[in-house]
Amino acid sequence: MNMIISAIAQGLIWSLLALGLFISYRVLNVADMSTEGSFTLGGAVGVTAITMGLNPFLAVILALIAGALAGAVTGFLITKLNISSLLAGILTMTGLYSINLRVMGKANVNLLGLDTIFSGVKAWNLPRHMDTILIGALFVLVIIALYSIFFKTEFGQALIATGDNQAMARSLGISTNMMTTIGLMMANGVIALSGAVIAQSNGYADIQMSG
Repeated sequence: MNMIISAIAQGLIWSLLALGLFISYRVLNVADMSTEGSFTLGGAVGVTAITMGLNPFLAVILALIAGALAGAVTGFLITKLNISSLLAGILTMTGLYSINLRVMGKANVNLLGLDTIFSGVKAWNLPRHMDTILIGALFVLVIIALYSIFFKTEFGQALIATGDNQAMARSLGISTNMMTTIGLMMANGVIALSGAVIAQSNGYADIQMSG
């Protein structure tokens, strides 16, 4: 039974990663390799922010912003420099390796003795893994709710149209370059957020945490 609960807990927090990949791979239909670097970037920014004394939830928000900026770089390479999405993602991912090392200052940073987003729930003395389940479910439900609202808007439908058929989207007056960039920013932002949450769950961030 404990193994099943542990699997549910891990599945919930890792599903955040899948929610980010959903936008780039399913909605935009873009093979975005930069997501691997964004995941580690989220963990690096989140953990480093906590070690600097920032609130763990604020650290997650900063990670999301950092991931969105990484997505913007990939979007720029694709839309402005006409580099293929696969190569643009690889270039961003490669560059992020050095940035992640710079952010952390070393290959591994731990959160030993520091508060995380799970600390408050752990104080409730719940059964093992329940803190991860509750926090994971909270983030998943919030992101799914935001997705549901966003994709019902005109802007969200324009993003979907861009992924389905760019030529048709352009004929309807949609700026496909802008939509592609924004979509990649959203995807990488959520993926970086998942990296920050998982790093706090594990108690450390590592330069190799994505692979």
